[in-house]
Amino acid sequence: MLGATNFKEEKIIKIALVGQPNVGKSMLINSIGNARLKVGNFSGVTVEKKQITFKHNEYKFLVTDLPGSYSLNDYTLEEKVTKEYLENENYDIILNVVDSTNLERNLYLTSELLALDKKMVVALNMIDEANNEGISIDEKQVSKLLGKPCVKTSAKDNLGIDKLLTALVSKYESPKLESKLIFSDVIEEEIAHISKLLNAKKYKSNVDYREIAIKLLQEDKATYLKFHDEPIWIELQPLLSHALNHIYIHYDTKDLEEIFSDEKHAFSKGIVTETVKTKTEQQKDLTSKIDSILIHKFFGIPIFLFFMWSLFQLTFELGNIPMDMIDAFFANLIDGTKNILGDNELSSMIADGAIAGVGAVVLFVPNIVILFFGIALLETTGYMSRVAFLLDGFFHKFGLHGKSFIPLVSGFGCSVPAYMAARTLKNEKDRLLTLFIIGFMSCGARLPIYVLFTGAFFEADQAGNILFLIYIGGAILGLIAAKVLKVMVFKNEDEPFVMEMPKYRLPSTKLIWHTVSNSAWMYLRKAGTFILAASILIWIASNYPKQLEYEETMSVKMEQLSTDEEKAALENEIALYGLENSYLGKLGKFSEPLFAPLGFDWKMAVALETGLAAKEIVVSTLGILYGLGEEHDEASDTLIEKIKNNIPLPAAISFIVFVMIYLPCLAASMVFMREAGGAKYLGYLFVFTTGTAWVLSFIAYNITKLLM
Repeated sequence: MLGATNFKEEKIIKIALVGQPNVGKSMLINSIGNARLKVGNFSGVTVEKKQITFKHNEYKFLVTDLPGSYSLNDYTLEEKVTKEYLENENYDIILNVVDSTNLERNLYLTSELLALDKKMVVALNMIDEANNEGISIDEKQVSKLLGKPCVKTSAKDNLGIDKLLTALVSKYESPKLESKLIFSDVIEEEIAHISKLLNAKKYKSNVDYREIAIKLLQEDKATYLKFHDEPIWIELQPLLSHALNHIYIHYDTKDLEEIFSDEKHAFSKGIVTETVKTKTEQQKDLTSKIDSILIHKFFGIPIFLFFMWSLFQLTFELGNIPMDMIDAFFANLIDGTKNILGDNELSSMIADGAIAGVGAVVLFVPNIVILFFGIALLETTGYMSRVAFLLDGFFHKFGLHGKSFIPLVSGFGCSVPAYMAARTLKNEKDRLLTLFIIGFMSCGARLPIYVLFTGAFFEADQAGNILFLIYIGGAILGLIAAKVLKVMVFKNEDEPFVMEMPKYRLPSTKLIWHTVSNSAWMYLRKAGTFILAASILIWIASNYPKQLEYEETMSVKMEQLSTDEEKAALENEIALYGLENSYLGKLGKFSEPLFAPLGFDWKMAVALETGLAAKEIVVSTLGILYGLGEEHDEASDTLIEKIKNNIPLPAAISFIVFVMIYLPCLAASMVFMREAGGAKYLGYLFVFTTGTAWVLSFIAYNITKLLM
């Protein structure tokens, strides 16, 4: 098996042998045979250094057996020596030996080794003892989760030696892959921010940016000293200060050692949960007892659906109370602005364009706040991590990742934070697939459209059920679309991920406030900016060019009318004529042939097109188009009657289906473009959502016609 054979050129592989005490690493190396053990001292210390040399085929292995260490801290001399060697010395591969009978404890050190971002092979040693204890380890899954090859070995029975040597040679010859050490979302977010700055500044370093970011967040003294005299420190310092404060709030402690220790324990526990099975029954602790119910194979998903149903009930029921007050406030503000500025173009642009646009966004802030309050409550208790674990297998059937559920659920509130939440997915194809599907989750801005049409075509006692079916239907269509995209576009091997399994804890008031306030402010700042600009553009497009001759003729006619009803009807006729001949109206007439097979006239087409800026604008646009004026909202009986009288039921069903699927608002589209990585992806999203919406609306229209 071993020993020198005839070879032309000897390749030297330098191995750093690392493991916790009593894992059998020295015995494992000695069991290879023909090994010469050299004993010396590390420079400046009295800790013993063991070096082993042996040959295998054309390779010469130089193994440095480092002192057994529970972690890479400076608590003991052994840990300090091991840490300094791994960070500063020249070697090719880390051989991490772990005890298979106590995998969770041993993987704590493995998680620290992953942070070094070096080539590494993991030896699952003492596998014979693990088998005797009824412990079964899926080493292939462990390899996927760690991103490092794992080999089962037994130094005692000389098992797995050939496979281990083959893995070491293969790892030496292959390029280094990115480490799969994943922390919680808040820490990953701050790692990304620091790495982004280092990349933008083109900071030169032999150490990976991610490793630097982790050390900075851990307040590693050597790393801080190195950066302190660098010019980049001026920009790095405030970024670090903000990052650490963000982490402190989430963990309700400033003890970074405790924070990262909990992270590594969660990482280790997650791997063991997914890869280790044992025949021996252990007494359950409180967390395990709760988990046996909440992530039960059969009851887990119904329990989760009940929680989400309750959350959406609160979102819509409680959200309607402040919405009425906000709506009244902006209505008064619009009227007050017009009274102050008078009846002119500037007044109309500010009131009907800018203020109305901002008001449409602010109107849904209560829904956003309630939804994110509920999500933050579930997250801080530790439940959301378990739901991701619960849904991982189900989502994989549709090509989605377990962590996709967080941005998808967020999409029911607003697509803007939902797209940003997709950053938690580390695999590029999984992230892009999730981004493409989020739009199928009906955001709160589409709710007024659904309320308008369900109120017009269904009885009051059935409208709520129809509304529920619309939301569920969109989610189901999203899952089907994900499967199609996975098969046709995003072909890649399913990416496993480590589920963090933190202990259940009482919700943190400070953390919930931080999460909810940040989400609400982000919604107002991001969405409000884009919708404000879009609303002004739509106002301009719907008011120009002016029909001066027509308006002069109508003004003469207006003077001849005596009743307010006649004047109101004529005003609506003028508004409708102006809109029909405006740039927006011409666009609707131009696109009408495209939508005719779906049962839409040009008015419905225009409403859909204005919805590209903000879905909230669709209702007010329909009010103008059907001669009612903008003062009518989704709860207006007259608007409901007009919709019912002017739009056939098949066309209404088709319209709802189209609204469910087509491109989200301008604000969300801009965020999608940024998160996906460029304008070309927004083009793909437009083609995909518009094409899917057209086809499904066509099917819905014709099926409804047949049923009628």
